[in-house]
Amino acid sequence: MGQIKVTKCPIEGLYIIEPTVHGDSRGYFMETYNQNDMHEAGLDMVFVQDNQSMSKKGVLRGLHFQKEYPQGKLVRVIKGRVFDVAVDLRSGSETYGKWYGVELTEENKKQFFIPKHFAHGFLVLSDYAEFAYKCTDFYHPNDEGGLAWNDPDIGVEWPVPEGMELILSDKDQKWGGIREYTGNRT
Repeated sequence: MGQIKVTKCPIEGLYIIEPTVHGDSRGYFMETYNQNDMHEAGLDMVFVQDNQSMSKKGVLRGLHFQKEYPQGKLVRVIKGRVFDVAVDLRSGSETYGKWYGVELTEENKKQFFIPKHFAHGFLVLSDYAEFAYKCTDFYHPNDEGGLAWNDPDIGVEWPVPEGMELILSDKDQKWGGIREYTGNRT
C-alpha cells in the first residue's frame, strides 16, 4: 500500500481512509486520494463530483440519500470536527438499517468511504466545520431522499453535548423513519 491506509468498518462496504501525513516545521503534505492505493484495497469507485460545505456548531445534516441515482461518497473534514454517520439501505443486506459512525476532524485527517445505497449525515461538534466530499454520481435534486435523524428504529447515538441546541433544515425535520422508507420501496 502506498500513502493511504484503508480499514474496513463493521458494516460491509464502509471504510476508514487514513492518509500518510508528511509534516515538518513548515506544515504538512498528504495525498487525500490515490486511485492506485484505493484499487489495491479493492475499491474501484470513480468520482465525478466534489462538494464542500461549511456549517456551524450544532448543525445536523441528514440522513440523506439519492433514490434512483445513488452516490458513493468519500467524506472528510478540512476544518473543525464532526460526527459522521452512514446507515445501510442495501436491500437484502444483513446489516440493513444498521448505522456506523466515526469522528472526523482536521487533526485526525480520517476520511470515511460510504458506498451507494447508504444514508449519510453528520453533526458539527466544533464551533464550525468545513466538510468536503467526493461523489460517484452527480446530484439530482428531484431524486433526494432522507430518513429522520432521530428514528428510534435506527437508533443513531449522536454525541450531542449537554446544552447543545441542534440546528436542522426544514427538510431534515420532516423525513420519515426507516419503516416508512422500507414500506414505500418497490
